[in-house]
Amino acid sequence: MPDKSFLDWPFFDDHHRTLAADLDAWAAAELPGLLKNEHEDLDGTCRKLVAGLAAGGWLDYAVPASHGGKFEALDVRSLCLIRETLARHSGLADFCFVMQGLGSGPVMLAGSDAQKGSWLPKVRNGSAIAAFALSEPEAGSDVAALSVSAARDDDGDGDGFILNGEKTWISNGGIADFYTVIARTGDAPGAKGLSAFLVPADTPGLTIAERIEVIAPHPLATLSFSNCRIPATARIGESGKGFKLAMMNLDIFRSTVGAAALGFARKALDAALDRAGNRHLFGAPMADLQLVQGKLADMAVRVDAAALLVYRAAWTKDRGADRVTREASMAKLYATDEAQQVIDDAVQLFGGHGVVSGNVAETLYREIRALRIYEGASEVQKVVIARQELANHVAREGGAP
Repeated sequence: MPDKSFLDWPFFDDHHRTLAADLDAWAAAELPGLLKNEHEDLDGTCRKLVAGLAAGGWLDYAVPASHGGKFEALDVRSLCLIRETLARHSGLADFCFVMQGLGSGPVMLAGSDAQKGSWLPKVRNGSAIAAFALSEPEAGSDVAALSVSAARDDDGDGDGFILNGEKTWISNGGIADFYTVIARTGDAPGAKGLSAFLVPADTPGLTIAERIEVIAPHPLATLSFSNCRIPATARIGESGKGFKLAMMNLDIFRSTVGAAALGFARKALDAALDRAGNRHLFGAPMADLQLVQGKLADMAVRVDAAALLVYRAAWTKDRGADRVTREASMAKLYATDEAQQVIDDAVQLFGGHGVVSGNVAETLYREIRALRIYEGASEVQKVVIARQELANHVAREGGAP
């Protein structure tokens, strides 16, 4: 039984505590069946998971109340609790949940009434799978360097766009029903020349160039755009505001990456505690060895410190902060890096069993690694945090640092 005492922290309201308990019970009862063919049919399992999450009402938290969701603006604490709980049960279930929110986030934030009405109810009921197409072969962390072009369609009615280029590392690539694509419209150099577009998966000129296999299986792909024509109504929000929209989207969901890492870390700590209590060495339980106790103590401190940063960021956003770039980056950086260490310690405590395929520690070891890279690698988060600290210092002091 995982430790849930953190739910008594003042970051949470009663409905958050109810949410965590109800989802934990649902996941324990429903996920084993939904994951039955996980290794034989990854795409089919993801579709079943999305449908199951919708049927359970959990995707209500990924869309605004105006289109059937729980809250008018997304409640980040709820998103974090859902990701932490699902990750503790299944990394793939966590992935399927968050991509519905991340993929449709720009539509929720800046989409037209027609875009919202067409797609957000489908995201909520699981009939449409969403994807967020940001990264490119030569531009991932450096979003301002994106090169996929969205040129005006002068050969058509003059009121649309033609997409050309490649996106890669796209989660839900190959199974998504629509992609939120950040592309260069050339309104200005760098980040100011990007716009966002909603592109249905069956749009002519959009193809799956290749599927990408990773150490913890998830549906990833490289997308190819070749003279892919889309109407002017496909643009999300204003022209030239794509970078800002992408960052606003990440501002909401970056804290939740830390929450997923926290779920993995809690599961690793629980497994390590069981191992230490049940495994005997030199005539006594492993838990009696001071070196083991020291490792368990370090793991527990890392878990609690990560939780404090994650839910501080989520609480700050829910309290009405326009941006939580610093807080979300701290949460994402610390929680993912420290979860990696917690899980590595769990592998060590399991000894040889910890590297056997299918062992809980081995599975978590493969699951956690990508979280330190996607939605801004750890090194990028340090740059973001440092720049924010410098800017805040200048604002406080009224001059150069």
